[in-house]
Amino acid sequence: MRFISSVLVCLYLCFLSLNVSAKIPVIHLNVTEPKDAYHVDLLKFLFKNSAKYQLEPNSGPVVESRQEVELQTGALSIAAFAAGSRIEDILMPIRIPILKGLLGHRLLIIRDGEQARFSKIRNFDDLVRFKAGQGQMWSDTQILLSAGIPTVSELKYNNLFYMLEGSRFDYFPRGIHEPFSEIASRRELNLAVEPEIMLVYPLPLYLFVGKQNAELGRDTERMLEATIADGSFDEFFFNHPLIKDVLQKANIKQRRIIRIDNPHLTAQTPLDRKELWFDVNTL
Repeated sequence: MRFISSVLVCLYLCFLSLNVSAKIPVIHLNVTEPKDAYHVDLLKFLFKNSAKYQLEPNSGPVVESRQEVELQTGALSIAAFAAGSRIEDILMPIRIPILKGLLGHRLLIIRDGEQARFSKIRNFDDLVRFKAGQGQMWSDTQILLSAGIPTVSELKYNNLFYMLEGSRFDYFPRGIHEPFSEIASRRELNLAVEPEIMLVYPLPLYLFVGKQNAELGRDTERMLEATIADGSFDEFFFNHPLIKDVLQKANIKQRRIIRIDNPHLTAQTPLDRKELWFDVNTL
C-alpha cells in the first residue's frame, strides 16, 4: 500500500510539473496563398523563442468575416486585418503596421490589353473616370468611396477577378504584395498588373486578438516593440521573400503616385512613428 501511495504521489507531481510547463497554444490561420503567408511567418519569427506560447495552425481556410467571429470565440487566437474603426471596436488591435503600410500602396489589376487607357491617367481627376472594384466588407471600399472614386463592391473575394474580366468595373486595386501571386494563380483569366500607377493611402495591417485574449495581445505587442527597437523587425521585413519579390516586381520608382486620404483611421493610429512606415523615397 505504501508503495502504491508513493507511485501515485510521483505520478501526481509529474502531472503538476507537466501542467506548469505546458505552453499556451496560439492558434493562427493555416494559410495557403503566398500573399497570406507573411503574417504567419512574422508570428513564427516573434514566438520562436517563447517559453510561454506555442503556435498552432487551425484546421483549414476561414473567410475573413468568419475569422472575426472565431477570434471572439477563441477558435482563433490571432489574425491580421486592415485597420479601421469597426474592427478595432470589436477586437483588440496591436497597433503596429506589420507591413509598414504597404497594404495602402495599391497596384491596379486590369484587363490585359487595356494598358493604353491607363497610360492616360496622370492624376486623381483622371483616375475617377474609371471604376474600381473592392470587397464589400473591406476597409478599402469606404476609403475609395470617401475619396469620390466610383467603386463596385462584391461580398465574395474570388468573384472580383471574374467581374473585372467581365467588365463590371475597370480595375481592382490591390496591396503591393498581392496582385502578382493573385494573377499567377488565375492564369485562365485575361488579367495583368498595370505597370505605371500606384494609388497610395495610409492603411496599416494590424495583428488582432479577441478582447478576452488581452494578455496575448499585450505580450505580442511587447515582442513586436522589442524587434523594432533592436532592428530585427526591419531585417525580417526587407528580407522576407514576399517583400523582396514584390518590391523588385513593382518598380515603384517609375510609377506615378496618386495619393488619397483615409478618414476612417482611428485617432490611435501611430502615423507619427515614422520608423513604422515604408517610405518610397528610401528606395
